[in-house]
Amino acid sequence: MTFDQFLPLFFMAIMGLALLAYVVLDGYDLGVGLLLPRGHDAQKDTMIASIGPFWDANETWLVLGVGVLLVAFPKAHGVVLQALYLPVAVMLIGLILRGVAFDFRAKAPVAYKPFWNRAFFTGSFLASTAQGWMLGSYITGFDHSPLGWVFSLCIALTLPAAYVMLGAGWLIMKTDGALQQQATRWARQALWPMAASLLAISLATPMVSDAVWDKWLAVPEVFMLLPVPLMSALALVAIHWVSSRPALVEAGYGWLVFANTVLIFVLAFFGLAYSLYPDVVIGQMTVYEAAAAPQSLAVTFIGVAITVPVIVAYTIFMYRVFWGRARALSY
Repeated sequence: MTFDQFLPLFFMAIMGLALLAYVVLDGYDLGVGLLLPRGHDAQKDTMIASIGPFWDANETWLVLGVGVLLVAFPKAHGVVLQALYLPVAVMLIGLILRGVAFDFRAKAPVAYKPFWNRAFFTGSFLASTAQGWMLGSYITGFDHSPLGWVFSLCIALTLPAAYVMLGAGWLIMKTDGALQQQATRWARQALWPMAASLLAISLATPMVSDAVWDKWLAVPEVFMLLPVPLMSALALVAIHWVSSRPALVEAGYGWLVFANTVLIFVLAFFGLAYSLYPDVVIGQMTVYEAAAAPQSLAVTFIGVAITVPVIVAYTIFMYRVFWGRARALSY
């Protein structure tokens, strides 16, 4: 493989990993936003404080992923953004609303605090459902048939449930006392709806995509890929086992809820990546067809080689500095 042939694969990997990092990192703070109405006023302050140092920086990964799509795969960028213009706009509105509500809920007069709490929840809901719709549309190759619309709608409802699971796991790690116990109950309540939704989507995906059907259900591939659903099932069992035993959570094993939820996301990501390759847009454009000129990719490679390690380094540093139990906001 020459360097010119390697570059499109490299940028596809960077784009995919950036989007995976975004879904996991911003997923838990979107999940906390979706859980916000379920806490009382003091708990809401602690829930917001648990994501305060992280939520804005988490979105850096979204910028990186979309930036790589634009620079490295300009043809695919045009196809994807044209097909997803409306849900992208809804997602951006949700993210902007979250950012405004995050600051105003703590700094506006107390009488307006419930309004900004609802705005933060609304922004989280809009962003997460829009991301789910985009994922569903992408998997179907932007199929506008009734089946494609129903599938996209199902993903739009499933992804927020998974984010709620991530958010509950995050709160279990970052809080203690009554709020930690409440987060453990939220995790138990969210687990089976999320599991049922994931199972339904997994069964439906081969039905709406011939490429997925061929790659997952052919022999011997079906046996080689069997560890993916098995590991996902074990992760779900582990989440249930820990979340149904408060003594384990109080003993410091609550992080297993978050870790196993992340494992499910990672397995789903690699399953999707396997299903897509070598396409950037399913059934329409391969990674090589969508890639920019080799000379452009070579220049971009230098920038990415500098930028990505910096993003990784400051992300690790940020989480290390601000790690620990969250406390209520104070100004």
